[in-house]
Amino acid sequence: MFGIVRPCTHRLGERFKGEWMAHLCGLCLALRGDHGQFARIVTNYDGLLVSVLTEAQSGPAPGARRTAGPCPLRGMRTAEVARGEGARLAAAVSLVLASAKVRDHVADRDGLLARAPIALAARRVARGWDRAGARTGASLGFDTAVLVDAVDRQGGIEALAGAGTSVLVVTEPTETATAAAFAHTARLAGRPGNAAALTEAGRYFGRLAHLLDAVEDRDADAAAGAWNPLTATGTPLAEARRLCDDALRGIRLALREVEFADAGLAHRLLVHELRTSVDRAFGTGSCGHGHAATASAGPTAPGPRAGAPGNPYAAPGGDPYAGGPNGGGNPYGGGNPYAPGAPYAPGGPGTPPPSGPGGGGGGGRQPRKPRRGLLAGCAVALGLFCTCRLCCTEHEGPWSREKKQPWCDNCDCGCDGCDGCDCDGCCCCPCDGC
Repeated sequence: MFGIVRPCTHRLGERFKGEWMAHLCGLCLALRGDHGQFARIVTNYDGLLVSVLTEAQSGPAPGARRTAGPCPLRGMRTAEVARGEGARLAAAVSLVLASAKVRDHVADRDGLLARAPIALAARRVARGWDRAGARTGASLGFDTAVLVDAVDRQGGIEALAGAGTSVLVVTEPTETATAAAFAHTARLAGRPGNAAALTEAGRYFGRLAHLLDAVEDRDADAAAGAWNPLTATGTPLAEARRLCDDALRGIRLALREVEFADAGLAHRLLVHELRTSVDRAFGTGSCGHGHAATASAGPTAPGPRAGAPGNPYAAPGGDPYAGGPNGGGNPYGGGNPYAPGAPYAPGGPGTPPPSGPGGGGGGGRQPRKPRRGLLAGCAVALGLFCTCRLCCTEHEGPWSREKKQPWCDNCDCGCDGCDGCDCDGCCCCPCDGC
């Protein structure tokens, strides 16, 4: 699973979480239906944006959802999943994107791909995905040649790039490919007038995807001696952040020109979650929604906030409520008494005693289960992994036997459910306060 738009379920809320999962599962099942079980491995977070944009423009149509049977990846639960041309276009794009990813790893001789026989097999798989994507794309009126051409041009551009070359020269093939995919959603949705604006949004999204991938891989590439666009062109992180922020603004402005039937999920992913992705890559933020949630996280927040004083990526006009007690003009202080380790955190010194025997009421604390041994824990962990319960359902820790939330629900936003919206009056926001 890869992609830069990895939303937190706390931020999405029940409505958008259900819609997002419907498109994710719809993409996975479209890959299986058109290309077989093995093709499901290329399911990715960014590819489903094509399906989301198509439905956002056309609106829910009869037959746009179907009930899928139990799946291990959903904890053996049924679900309503997206179907139709948007999901199939997302599948075609995902195949070509995955092909490009495999070729990139082969070129970098990553891991086992440094061995000639494995690299040869990977190239054959990539070529098969290119052909499969082309077949599906052709059935939808989309020529995937523009995607394949972008992949083919990327290597030559990287070979010529050096110190002083604009990093935007390197990102151009990715921009062109994503622009074509975004624009075709307008045709599938029957809104050709949206094509120009979606082309612009896709171009900026491709730029973001390439830059964020480069930022996240920068240290690892340096350690492995692999090619990285920021290092090769001498682009500092501050300049990369500026380009990412410009791309975020470009996407937001382009979406204003698009005529949507229901922009809710598309807006949430392409405006709010993209901003969070940028903050995550640069280590400058923890929550893509309310500033208060980040400020209240205090010292437990994973990195300085984007508007905090002293932050090299600070936006104009820092948050006056960030900081420590009575800091920055906040008369109530910046600490969160309910944060982990604080007096009123669950189990903290300020928490009221539990009710029941030994705690003053009914219930009481359940005795802790004994830890499993090494081998028993390994066996349980293997079973949880193979049945996908680690990812998708609440489960006991293999060794600790404590209740654990599924990995897919892990929250990186530092908040306990962000319901506010700080999109500064931007387009078509379905939440309050815009």
